[in-house]
Amino acid sequence: MTSINLKRRQLLAGSLLLVLPRAWAASDPPATPVSPLVEVWKSPACGCCKDWVAHIEQNGFMVRVNEGNSAAARHRFGIADQYGSCHTAAVEGYAIEGHVPAREIRCLLAERPDAIGLAVPKMPIGSPGMDGPEYGGDKDPYDVLLLTKNGGSRVFQSYR
Repeated sequence: MTSINLKRRQLLAGSLLLVLPRAWAASDPPATPVSPLVEVWKSPACGCCKDWVAHIEQNGFMVRVNEGNSAAARHRFGIADQYGSCHTAAVEGYAIEGHVPAREIRCLLAERPDAIGLAVPKMPIGSPGMDGPEYGGDKDPYDVLLLTKNGGSRVFQSYR
């Protein structure tokens, strides 16, 4: 009789070893990728900057906003004035200047070029943050520029 009880215990212990890891795995929430943090420097009064931040958040990025002088941030990142716009951002070591679409930021992070970052100079109508109803559906053609470390740029993506 003792050998039967021992075999039952061994069988029970063995089956628990098979079942418990699956139960623990099933109880853990699925791992979700962490969204990149986009840190933004903008004027507190700028409505289009606020709309661009909303666009970035709606596209899955976490955002931290710094109200203040974006020109100081732009210069700190080495962005030439000719590429300037109304807000500056940083994400994973790259600078983002102006109304850059979230899609292009994701491409930048996937490709990881040796560059300063991306810029949409000035404030083209139809770009994210400049596309609300107050613009009447108008759209200006614009380029998203990849800013190179030697001070130049090249077209990263065109919007026509």
